Amino acid sequence: MDSMEPAHLPPANPATLVIGSQTYAIVDLPGPFGAEYFRLPVVLRLLLENALRNMQGSERDSAIQALFDWLQTGSSEAEIAFQPGRVLMHDTTSTPALVDIAAMRDALAEAGVDPAVLNPGLPVDVSVDHSLAVEAYAQRDAAAQNIGHEIRRNQERYRFLRWASQALEGVRINPPGTGIMHTINLEQLATVVQVDQRDGQDWLVPDMMIGTDSHTPMVNGIGVLGWGVGGLEAQTVMFGMPTMLRIPDVIGVELNGALPPGVLATDLALTVTQQLRGLGVSGEFVEFYGPGVSTLSASERAVVANMAPEYGATTGYFPVDEHTLAYLRQTGRSESTIEHVRRYVQRTGLWFDPCARPRYTRTLHIALDQIGMHVAGPRRPQDLLHYREVPATLDVLAFQPADSHTDLPRYPVAIAAITSCTNTTDPGLLMAAGIVARKARAHGLKVPHWVKTSLGPGSPAAASYLQRAGLIDDLSAVGFDIVGYGCTTCIGNSGALPEAITQAAKAGNIHPVAMLSGNRNFPGRIHPDLDLGFLMSPPLVVAYALTGDAERDLGSDPLGHTDDGKPIYLQDLWPTHAEIQACLQAGLDAADFRRDFQIAQRNPLWQQLDAPSSPQFPWNPASTILRRPPFAATDAGSQLGHYTAHPLLVVGDDITTDHISPASAIPADSLVADFLVERGDDRDDLNVFASRRGNWEVMLRAAFHSKTLVNLLCPEAPVAHTRHAPTGDVLPLWEAAQRYRNAGDSLVLIAGERYGTGSSRDWAAKGQRLLGIRAVLALSFERIHRSNLIGMGILPLRLPATHGPDALQIQSGDRIEIDAPASAITPRCDIAVRIHRQNGSITAFSARAAVETQLEVDLLAVGGVIPAILRDTLAAHPVSNRVAD
Repeated sequence: MDSMEPAHLPPANPATLVIGSQTYAIVDLPGPFGAEYFRLPVVLRLLLENALRNMQGSERDSAIQALFDWLQTGSSEAEIAFQPGRVLMHDTTSTPALVDIAAMRDALAEAGVDPAVLNPGLPVDVSVDHSLAVEAYAQRDAAAQNIGHEIRRNQERYRFLRWASQALEGVRINPPGTGIMHTINLEQLATVVQVDQRDGQDWLVPDMMIGTDSHTPMVNGIGVLGWGVGGLEAQTVMFGMPTMLRIPDVIGVELNGALPPGVLATDLALTVTQQLRGLGVSGEFVEFYGPGVSTLSASERAVVANMAPEYGATTGYFPVDEHTLAYLRQTGRSESTIEHVRRYVQRTGLWFDPCARPRYTRTLHIALDQIGMHVAGPRRPQDLLHYREVPATLDVLAFQPADSHTDLPRYPVAIAAITSCTNTTDPGLLMAAGIVARKARAHGLKVPHWVKTSLGPGSPAAASYLQRAGLIDDLSAVGFDIVGYGCTTCIGNSGALPEAITQAAKAGNIHPVAMLSGNRNFPGRIHPDLDLGFLMSPPLVVAYALTGDAERDLGSDPLGHTDDGKPIYLQDLWPTHAEIQACLQAGLDAADFRRDFQIAQRNPLWQQLDAPSSPQFPWNPASTILRRPPFAATDAGSQLGHYTAHPLLVVGDDITTDHISPASAIPADSLVADFLVERGDDRDDLNVFASRRGNWEVMLRAAFHSKTLVNLLCPEAPVAHTRHAPTGDVLPLWEAAQRYRNAGDSLVLIAGERYGTGSSRDWAAKGQRLLGIRAVLALSFERIHRSNLIGMGILPLRLPATHGPDALQIQSGDRIEIDAPASAITPRCDIAVRIHRQNGSITAFSARAAVETQLEVDLLAVGGVIPAILRDTLAAHPVSNRVAD
């Protein structure tokens, strides 16, 4: 169809849907649009519903017109406003966001405004899941020990979170032990369809949300449209600004056939990751279609959807069908709720049709029956390997032990972790791991002493269904006791390595490896001392733990031997589909999910924490955990302009947010540790970087604190150091930045491809703002980090493909001239850049502003999200409404 005429646009009056005795208002879909509606991908149908319901007047008409114009080319430059119904955060992204809000309340009070007027306008759920470390393991009481350590170490920050839940309207905290945020979202929070009150009417609307974690798309597995954003973008939504996005390109992934026996959802997720990265996906929406989708359970779909950031996408969407309803029933939702979902989704044309072929921007075809057992690694999740290729991959590294007589393998398995929402939310994958453990136990196999084992399920219901299936004792027998319900090893909270590994690594005798069921394996992420990691399914993690040797070929070598010397192979332990289904039938009880969640919410250690009750948070100036940040101020200004800057760092490709702002353990021998110890902290109990995200002084010093990051300006420099160009001194980054600031000099950063890949942490942008970086010039940006940079007022500039760090050869003393006044910035505009070399030569070129919407332009013009919120709040409360001094 050609452009839709405005006369065809639907009326503002809603349609009605009667379910039982209740009449609901709904947006009339597909109603006025006819067959063209069904040519849209389902994700765009959902954006259409959101626009029809929330936008007004000519902007609404233009957005609808643009969505149908999209059908002509599968792409669009038009913008659309998206208004989610709720926000999901975890403790280490919520803490800095809530600290910002507390500081903004202070700024408002200082300006004469009642601080209590500043409240989120949407429901905000916070899951305390990112702070649990694996200290106790391979023992029955490991979970109790670990949560005790967690609350003791983090009690000041947790008191602050409790203050926020009391002082801020609509903020709800799910305490430690309730589970991983994405699992909680699937099992407890997501409604798929919800009832909203508007102008006295009950509306049925799709459940749409955003989350401050890149793996938020896991909920796409049950048909909820949601994606990950940075904490700064979430703040804009919380305080009334919509999320503006360019109408996305949509990649359709057609699934055909069915997974072969023995191949699991993890293998599909890793295959999808490799193939979509190979396709060059970078921020597009991904939607799965085709008859193969109908062969996957909702839990299996969620595993694939979870990996969306790893394959470069904003979403990994699976529409609603009978499998979705079965999942809702399995996790304890009422039959009334399920019927509302069915009736609404079918009425509005959002129900999955395995024969449908909507219009997509590009398509990818995957034959499920051709997928085998896979792992990914050893340093990136998109580097797919057949599981038998691990030894050859390691052999290429050619590590040679300093002492060939060591008792440990050359590449020992230091960590074997069943971890992460990615694979522990699917009961089938945990049952599969338990079956491998059961068979290993029956053969008398044991895990070698140097392997650190752990099982960190996504929710406490896992303990109930594993116990009922008779697998808890089997997992315990091979070292996989439950260590708690949180992100643990996947986020880098793996705890100390076994002493045998630590000592052998120091002696140069081993190159230790992590085997985990997580979603990321960047060097240093799992543990600061580990640069090799392989991602795999939970049962394969158990198998590798039993061998203790990453170079073992699990396809031909035995995993171990019985007491009488009989070799035991992977095929002897691997679960059949029938065995997994039998355990699911025996173990699952829908009542577990709500009951176990509610029990965990009543954790007495959490309930005993006292918290302030004042509308303003009482900062403690001596705290090393919580400090009022300097950028939450009414006088913060724009960083745009015409200026000449020194490069503070020059870095290469694949710089992750873990490189920029680490989350893992604070090294006891680091300058960050020295700073904390000087202020009274115990050098042997410093916790993780993520626990300090409420203290800007610590996070400033933590910026770019990664052993694996190379600053090309000064490759030989220690961790988080650079060369101060005017003096030639090699200094910690924050000290060099302070010298530049004192001299009135501007700073920029130069990077290669995929700058800011990985987690959504806003401190990766905040740290750069505090260092004084005004612009980042990179060959490409990952979506969430690009947004976070803009949220902190930092201009992201996309370098021409021929002008990456290797080609530019920037040296200390070179200066970068950028002509970017606020008046000249528009979405995707060209910006003039000139490099003034020390030898007097000049390299001139144009860079593209990585700015997608007018809202982002406006944010840059005022200095970022926080100044914009303060400006709008002050404007809404004139002097006559302000409290007296």
